Parts: sequence; C-alpha cells; structure tokens
Amino acid sequence: MTGCESPTSAENRPDHSSYHETNRPTTLAPSGSDLDTSKSLALFAYFEEWEGTPYRYGGASKRGIDCSAFTQQAFLAVYEHSLPRTTRQQIKTGDKISLATADHGDLIFFKTGSTRYHVGIYIGEKQFMHASSSKGVTISRVDNPYWSARVIDVRRYPLQ
Repeated sequence: MTGCESPTSAENRPDHSSYHETNRPTTLAPSGSDLDTSKSLALFAYFEEWEGTPYRYGGASKRGIDCSAFTQQAFLAVYEHSLPRTTRQQIKTGDKISLATADHGDLIFFKTGSTRYHVGIYIGEKQFMHASSSKGVTISRVDNPYWSARVIDVRRYPLQ
C-alpha cells in the first residue's frame, strides 16, 4: 500500500478536526534561530499553496494528495530532505521524540484504524498541517480529542 495505508475510502473516514479559520496561526512557532524562523515561514507558505487541495488516497498532486505524499513533498520543498513515500515507511525513519518536546517540522503519526495510519507536520502551539480525508490539506489541533487519542509516534529529522 501507499499513502496513508488506508483500505477505506475517504468518504468513510471522518476527520474530527476542530480547526477553524479563527484558530489559524499567522506564523509558525519558531525555535529561535533565524534559520528556524525562515524555514517556519517557508513551511507555512508551502501550506498556503496546498491549502484546500482535496484528499486522494495514493494521490500526489494538486488534483488530490494523501497525507504521506504531502509530508514527503513538503520536506523536499522546504527542508531539501527526502522522506519515504508511505506513512509506514516514514514512521521508521528519523529520531523518536516525545510529543511534549515536539517542535515545528517534526512529523506526528496517528493510528486511525486497525490497519490505518496518518501523518502530519507539527507546526507548534499544538497544531499540525496534513492532508485530511474530509477537509483536504488543512491545519488541525493535536489536542483535539480525536487526534490526541490516536497519537502513536513523533519523529524528528536532521533538517537544513
């Protein structure tokens, strides 16, 4: 399987995200250095290019994209870092960290069903960007009860 490892159609997978325009961050939470700030801004600009792009399992274009293709393409465009294509492959790379120490640019992984996985990019302030099965490319809150109950891993990568 590719993408978000889901045998279920997008129409049958709820996104219990509580993100609304009023909660949208104006900037990503920087780590402190000028490089971190510029990468945060670049990541947010990348998100804005893709915002609202519909979800499509196995998709990797503006016509439709799945969660792992979104993270893979964002990492290549913003950080010049190559990630594997699927969620199951991405979760095996990078350094495992705790959610409490997550910073912008870390990948956060969720188990959304017995054989389904999901991935997004943490952007600080308990928010992550991802390709949602119901909303397309969007920003959601990690502390939303749906997502917080499903966090299974957070990974950090050596980024430029």
